[in-house]
Amino acid sequence: MTNTVESLFDTGLERYKAGEAAADLIPVFKEVCDRAPKSTAAWTCLAWLYLLDDKPNFAYKAAQKAVKLNPQDPQARINLAVAMLETGEKGLRQHVDFAQQLIFVNPEWREEVKKSIEDGLDRKPDWQSLAKVKNWLFPEE
Repeated sequence: MTNTVESLFDTGLERYKAGEAAADLIPVFKEVCDRAPKSTAAWTCLAWLYLLDDKPNFAYKAAQKAVKLNPQDPQARINLAVAMLETGEKGLRQHVDFAQQLIFVNPEWREEVKKSIEDGLDRKPDWQSLAKVKNWLFPEE
């Protein structure tokens, strides 16, 4: 990635953290994905934004790309599982199980995933598919 793409990604992330609407950020992350098509983080973010913006079919495609680029990314797997729930795709359980294994062996990832899920539920409180995945990943909470 060039500095320009990295700075575009970083700026988009800062805008997201500042509370900007997903719909406004989708074009930013689409551009990052176009310019850096092998960036798992960019595809993962784009999938998340599509999910927040009620565009599960686009989210599904972006999440598939992210998982293909990095099968070891728990957030990419979670995004894919949520998108699969929302689009009625089959086979989502394997992605949830794999994400669960990843966050079990890496406490840092576990905390990141928890924060991400809470952020998603704060931004979209009635997000039933994310709540379902959260209950599968963290049944004890």
